[in-house]
Amino acid sequence: MRGADGGRADRITALPAFWVGLLYDQGALDAAWDLVKDWSMEERQALRDAAPKLALDAPVPGGRKLRDIAGEVLDISRSGLKTRARLNGVGDDESGYLAPLDEIVAAGRTHAELLLERYRGEWQGDLRRVYAEESY
Repeated sequence: MRGADGGRADRITALPAFWVGLLYDQGALDAAWDLVKDWSMEERQALRDAAPKLALDAPVPGGRKLRDIAGEVLDISRSGLKTRARLNGVGDDESGYLAPLDEIVAAGRTHAELLLERYRGEWQGDLRRVYAEESY
């Protein structure tokens, strides 16, 4: 688990909400374990090593990619947050914090990939543009 260390506030809060949903509810923990329990330690480590480089294209056991299970893992986390039932003043649970992650899964591309595309394209290799666009 690596902490979010930059970016928009909604992305920064999405990461702890994701982990709270998975780790603070026994049903979610069990569902997450069921998803990976047949993977060897080497396969889990290979995914951990590949994800920072390949993002959603990182391979997972069974000939799939991380993108193939990302939505399922988000649903497990969302279920854990709903069960946790920590509500704000208007009655919303914490699952709303997962919206930026839902966007990534729906698009099939991470924010870093989008930034790299802009860097190589419209920004024409000008790294200053990322700071201008992403600073808050």
